[in-house]
Amino acid sequence: MTQSLEPNVLPPPFPDHTQLPESDGEFAKNFQEHPQSLILTDSLGPILERIHPDGQYAIGQDCGIYWRQTKPPEKGAEAPDWFYVPNVPPKIDGQIRRSYVIWHEFIAPMIALEFASGDGSEERDATPLSRSSQGEKTKPGKFWVYEQILRIPYYGIFEIKTNHLEVYHFVNGSYRPMNPNQRNHYPIEPLGIELGLLPGTYQNQTQIWLRWWDSEGNLLLTGSERAEQERQRAEQAEQARREAIPKLFAMGLTANQIAEALGLPIEQVNSLVQESRNNTNS
Repeated sequence: MTQSLEPNVLPPPFPDHTQLPESDGEFAKNFQEHPQSLILTDSLGPILERIHPDGQYAIGQDCGIYWRQTKPPEKGAEAPDWFYVPNVPPKIDGQIRRSYVIWHEFIAPMIALEFASGDGSEERDATPLSRSSQGEKTKPGKFWVYEQILRIPYYGIFEIKTNHLEVYHFVNGSYRPMNPNQRNHYPIEPLGIELGLLPGTYQNQTQIWLRWWDSEGNLLLTGSERAEQERQRAEQAEQARREAIPKLFAMGLTANQIAEALGLPIEQVNSLVQESRNNTNS
């Protein structure tokens, strides 16, 4: 008598970032979210380049963080409006990330930020994972997932309508609300920066923005702000040289000596001297 053995049937492998949905089909809630995310990412760039000279970090903007397998898959994900993950590659096997899959990465984001269009109740929902009376698992609240499953060290909620910011720090297994410092900022100590609010105009929108500061209270500038700052410095330096040339001539220095002292071409020195004389005589 022969006995046939059925082949072992292995469970399907866990899906990766290319096999999971990128979106749950909902529209972005307001026009502020995109520029707000850009400000945070752009101004933080120099800090992250210093902390991660190897470029090993990822920033997500309204991207799904998958933490459990469900049907449909997107019910097992949360999508913070902005989050930062240290010590992970920006791409996976050369592919742009479509989502962040915690069972493949094993590294939680260090900070997650939500831009609440409403009253923030969704962002503060601490409803735990449970089963319904029919035995089906119910979707837990966003706050509970960040705190109890992902254990993100810093979680910020910015209510756009009221310009209210609150930040939580994960301590001893739960989130504790942080108190702002004397500058009304919230220190994010692992990065050596602070998070706070500042009025301003960005991409034709004038409002209150979430911004970063360094630990000394200096605002971290966006690329366009840094360029404008450099332009102003160049103009001020040029103006200082213009004002110094006639004074140096009055002290008896020659044009060649002034050019060497100020690091200017002799032609420019002569031109500025003539311009100064014309202005004096007019």
